[in-house]
Amino acid sequence: MRLNSPSLLVFVISAILASAVVATQFLGAAIPLVSQYTFSTLLVAYGLLFFGNIIRGM
Repeated sequence: MRLNSPSLLVFVISAILASAVVATQFLGAAIPLVSQYTFSTLLVAYGLLFFGNIIRGM
């Protein structure tokens, strides 16, 4: 299996989602959907980054 680098947009979206989870867990920020579903949001962030690496052109 050959890995590709994700596009800048996919990387930025993943980084924003992961940063929002870190902000809610460790800094006490209240972000409506992220605060309720922290693990799911982190899973989506890294899943998006994973598929950005696997699928060419994403």
